Amino acid sequence: MNDTRKSRWIVEALDLHERSLIRFACWILNDFESAREVVQETFLRLCKEDPDRVSGHLAQWLFTVCRNLAYDVRRKETRMAPLGQIEAGMAPGLDEKQTVSEILQVVETLPRNQREVIYLKFQCDLSYKEISEITKLSVSNVGFLIHTAVRNIRQHMLSEPTRRMS
Repeated sequence: MNDTRKSRWIVEALDLHERSLIRFACWILNDFESAREVVQETFLRLCKEDPDRVSGHLAQWLFTVCRNLAYDVRRKETRMAPLGQIEAGMAPGLDEKQTVSEILQVVETLPRNQREVIYLKFQCDLSYKEISEITKLSVSNVGFLIHTAVRNIRQHMLSEPTRRMS
C-alpha cells in the first residue's frame, strides 16, 4: 500500500473509530485527557502497522490496543472509571420511559466484567466476536455475560420502579 492510500486508510479509521475509542478509554480511566492520549497512542501504533495485517479486523485491533493501553495507564495511576459517569446507550428491551441515568445506576452494581461487555456492546456497538477478541473471553462467555447483565438490569428496573415527579 502506498503512502497516500495508507494515509487515507488511517484518516478513515480515525473518522470512524476515534469517538468510540475515546469514550471507551474514558470509561476505563475516568479522565478525558488521559483517554485522548491513549487513543492518540493507539492511532500512532496503527500508523506503524501493516494495513494488510489488520484490515479484516480493524475495530477489534483498535479496541484491543486502546484497552490494553488504558489498563496500563490505569494500573500506573490506580484509578478506575465507573460507567455511570459517562454517557452510555440503553440496553434493548427496557421500557423507553426509564432514563439512561436510572439504568446506569443499575449497571454500576454489576460485576466489572459484565459492565465492560455491556459497554462494548451497547455504547461501542461491537459484535460478540469483536468483544471476545478485545477482552480475550470466548464468544459464548461474552454472550453469557451480556445476557446475564441485561437480565439483571431488566429485573431490577421492573422490580424497583422509580418515583417520577409529575
